[in-house]
Amino acid sequence: MYAVIEAGGKQYMVHKGSRIKVEKLELNPGETIEFKPLLVRREDGSIDTEKGKVIAEVLSHGKHKKLIVFKFRAKKNYKRWRGHRQPYTEILIKDIVEV
Repeated sequence: MYAVIEAGGKQYMVHKGSRIKVEKLELNPGETIEFKPLLVRREDGSIDTEKGKVIAEVLSHGKHKKLIVFKFRAKKNYKRWRGHRQPYTEILIKDIVEV
């Protein structure tokens, strides 16, 4: 069984026991959070939309690898190097509950 959830404006396909990195959530490690799934697919192949809930536990917070943002204008002696590290929250999917 899997579900599709939305977190931080992005959609993730999750299974029970999967670990994913989502946009930073203002929760402490060890707390639980519930997501309302956009889609749930059971083992028999049937699909429900927006029924049930996905229970997840916050594992940790961190930052992704650095991305380099480089701006350049030809023949103008213009170069700008900037780095960016996006914060994330790692969560563990505990259960997918059908209602």
